[in-house]
Amino acid sequence: MTNQAHIVGWGHTAFGKRDGASLEDLIREAVPPALDGAGLAPEDIDGIFVGHFNAGFVGQDFTAALPAVVFPAFRHTPAMRTENACATGSAAISAALDALAAGRMRRVLVIGMEKMTELATPQVGATLIKCAYVREEAGDPAGFAGIFGGIAARYFERFGDQSDALAAIAAKNHANGMRNPYAHMRRDVGFDFCRQVSEKNPFVSGPLKRSDCSLVSDGAAALVLSTEPLSGARVAPVRWHARAQVNDFMPTSRRDPTRLEGAALAWKKGLQEAGLRLADLDFVETHDCFTIAELLEYEAMGLAPHGEGARVILDGLSCRDGRLPVNPSGGLKSKGHPIGATGVSQHVMAAMQLSGTAGDMQLPRAARGAVFNMGGSGVANYLSILESV
Repeated sequence: MTNQAHIVGWGHTAFGKRDGASLEDLIREAVPPALDGAGLAPEDIDGIFVGHFNAGFVGQDFTAALPAVVFPAFRHTPAMRTENACATGSAAISAALDALAAGRMRRVLVIGMEKMTELATPQVGATLIKCAYVREEAGDPAGFAGIFGGIAARYFERFGDQSDALAAIAAKNHANGMRNPYAHMRRDVGFDFCRQVSEKNPFVSGPLKRSDCSLVSDGAAALVLSTEPLSGARVAPVRWHARAQVNDFMPTSRRDPTRLEGAALAWKKGLQEAGLRLADLDFVETHDCFTIAELLEYEAMGLAPHGEGARVILDGLSCRDGRLPVNPSGGLKSKGHPIGATGVSQHVMAAMQLSGTAGDMQLPRAARGAVFNMGGSGVANYLSILESV
């Protein structure tokens, strides 16, 4: 069933502080390129799946109805909204794939979006902490950065200072983001800036500095999915080879915070379903909400044993010219992290690589890749293994 699902069109707004842009404006910007790439009109779409976290970022809820506000041709098209913390976009994709696999729909539109920057920084933190287990974890003054700051501190205590590795991850993703026209921060800040504490790069929580944290952003991304390649499409189709979703306990108190066990299981299931090894992939777009998350994800995907993730980046394995490039788009660290848009954006970046349309981001070889999107601190874990057709 998974092999019958194809990405046949995509659209992506610039990520960043989009002053004056409403959710409707972001939809208006992201959707037409996706439909145009697929060679479809709104009337050809059987269903709409909207990934939008919100939780108070904007006053408008019930946002599955917004595409029809922007495009009246969607007036009677079934639409639904998903929310799964930072994996909200991948949850929308997963629901859309289930509709295709069930045979209820043949062509669907997925939209991921978020408008975050209208709130002041303290309010942003208070909104994002809802992705943690509020009963136990909402009291951290650093908000969600405090959750990952605590994870980093525990990892440092067990395995030693990893500051060089975290700085190298941040520098790598900023360098990659220079090639991404959609990225929020297109600036190669370099290893030294990321490694040193400074007025512009202070500690945020535990050993994490500002350069270790992804950006609060506005933006949207869209995909058109189909049960088969479309003869009228203007872009080369991309096919799912496998997918997996694995959940884990929400409270960090109930798991080892230095391991992403749910992520590791998602990778294991996805690779087994695909009949592949990690070495069969040409790149990975992974969820670097914080640099410590990317380091732990190296271990979860099997690039290094537990406690040895640093060697992946320090040996250059995950660099653009390494054995397995990780986040050639710049990742969340450079591209930005508009919560509901992130999972959809990651799939757009992968589709661009696999279709040979990634421009300056394009890797020399990109026939098969993976997307890993994570909700919360390793709670909702989605893996897609994608390939060119």
